[in-house]
Amino acid sequence: MGLNGREQQLIAAIQGGLPLDQRPYAAVGAKAGMSESEVLERLSWMIANGTIRRFGIVARHHELGYRANAMVVWNVPDDQVDELGRSLAAVDFITLCYCRPRRLPDWPYNLFCMIHGRSRDTVTQQIQEIISRFGLEGVPHETLFSLRRFKQCGACYTQPAGDDSSSDRSSIQGAAGG
Repeated sequence: MGLNGREQQLIAAIQGGLPLDQRPYAAVGAKAGMSESEVLERLSWMIANGTIRRFGIVARHHELGYRANAMVVWNVPDDQVDELGRSLAAVDFITLCYCRPRRLPDWPYNLFCMIHGRSRDTVTQQIQEIISRFGLEGVPHETLFSLRRFKQCGACYTQPAGDDSSSDRSSIQGAAGG
């Protein structure tokens, strides 16, 4: 399904993120030449029809004071991974939880949880809380604290003005970093 010119303008206006404004959709509308209500209508339509599959925030954790960021990887029995994943995803301090295939023999882990904390001690205590709360004492896991951070941004679907190096506007040119 192709996007018309107005929808392309809207995508270009939001791909850099919503402005920190009391009325961010009005500000986006001003940038895209639309009213606030038109922005909301078009976004709702694009979400409903699947043009936009995910509309969320990219939090810059470091700037918010979260400097101890850890990915906890678990080797969960396959028949339990979906249920445990749903349970862990509901924990308020887990910001991301997903399942991936194991890569044996070197990587036996199939469940991944991201925790952002203000200190390593806090994150370590939260991991212990998860282990106790969900009875994971015997489940093999590793805690991988971030050593450096990468630029965090949302997906980029249009080229910056003046860049005509590619005519393929449908491919993603950037991706979120962690």
